[in-house]
Amino acid sequence: MNKALENLKARGFFAQCTDEQGLSDLMDKGPITFYVGCDPTGPSLHIGHMVPFFALRHLRNEGHCGIALIGGGTARIGDPSGKTEMRKMISYEQIDENVKSIESQLNNFIGFDNKTAFSDNNKNWLADLNYIDFLRDIGSCFSVNKMLSFEAYKQRLEKGLSFIEFNYQLLQSYDFLMLHQRHNVVLQIGGDDQWGNITAGVDLIRRKLGGTTELNQQHAVYGLTFPLITRSDGKKMGKTEKGAIFLDKNLTTVFEFFQYWRNVADPDVEKFFKLFTFLPLEEIAQICSGNINEAKERLAYEVTSIIHGKEEADNALAGARAAFSGTGDKTQMPTVDIAKSEFENGMGIINLFAMAKLGGSNSEIRRLVQQGGASVNGNNISDVKAIVTLNDVDEDGEFVLRAGKKKFCRVVIK
Repeated sequence: MNKALENLKARGFFAQCTDEQGLSDLMDKGPITFYVGCDPTGPSLHIGHMVPFFALRHLRNEGHCGIALIGGGTARIGDPSGKTEMRKMISYEQIDENVKSIESQLNNFIGFDNKTAFSDNNKNWLADLNYIDFLRDIGSCFSVNKMLSFEAYKQRLEKGLSFIEFNYQLLQSYDFLMLHQRHNVVLQIGGDDQWGNITAGVDLIRRKLGGTTELNQQHAVYGLTFPLITRSDGKKMGKTEKGAIFLDKNLTTVFEFFQYWRNVADPDVEKFFKLFTFLPLEEIAQICSGNINEAKERLAYEVTSIIHGKEEADNALAGARAAFSGTGDKTQMPTVDIAKSEFENGMGIINLFAMAKLGGSNSEIRRLVQQGGASVNGNNISDVKAIVTLNDVDEDGEFVLRAGKKKFCRVVIK
């Protein structure tokens, strides 16, 4: 098998391929151009979106050219794959803003040089399509019966599938055709929930250009999907009780991002090293054969460094060590400033934790305190009526609050 494909398989990226041997043979002949798409339905990608983009970098490192297609056109409809209900429609203006934000995130992660990697936007060919011409030229190539056989549509039919969403597969298939004609793209990669859309694109190119005939192999194209990543507890990877783990540090702080990886379950550590870092497999095996907590800290540091940069990763590591072992730099912990005047008559423990955003609501904080999960400067507080005063500050004149075992906040008195 081709070296690049072997590496993807060894790291856990392989789920399904339309023609594994054919793709391997093609890649052995020289560099290919491939693409992965994402729809800008929000202002930021989350870590669950990133698996195909990690694969993009692996393939690029082996000499192949990757295109990140941002769906400024398809986002106007919304992909029904993996969704239990129709996506909320957002304005064209908001989509365009999201495109800019996500393109910037991907550029930071991939590094678009317009030679080995670049971005494109399917708005360029979808926004001004003539619907009648599109139906005649593209819609005529699709079988409704076959489309309904795909899992994404079967699941949605039970709860209701809108006609606008039903068109999504045609548009994504058309993307593959356009990219093949514009940039000689021969491979589409993506999550396994995209299998139906990807194979539909392969079939469309075959129908329009004859890509699978022996006499016309210059138009042969392929699809490759990656497993949908779940944690060892069966839940979606990258999800917490607060929601998704976003790349935008205004939505998910760097400390929270770091802590997500630091707190993954033991059975997930090696798998996540392979998928979300670029460390050699031999080094990953060595790390994971040692102390599991040290391995988790290394995982958190590596992923944070890749997404947010080394300086941010250093700060998050120092803050985490200060919070959990007292050996780091507590100035890098999550911090909130509170005016000294707020403590003139003392502050109730519930209000203090609420201001530090260490609870979703007062009732949740009250339960936290009652259950013994709250502490101020290492002293457990179990009385929901407890009053915190300036006499309770630490040697630096600050409070370090802890909620449960994993959440900390530094309170600076101003």
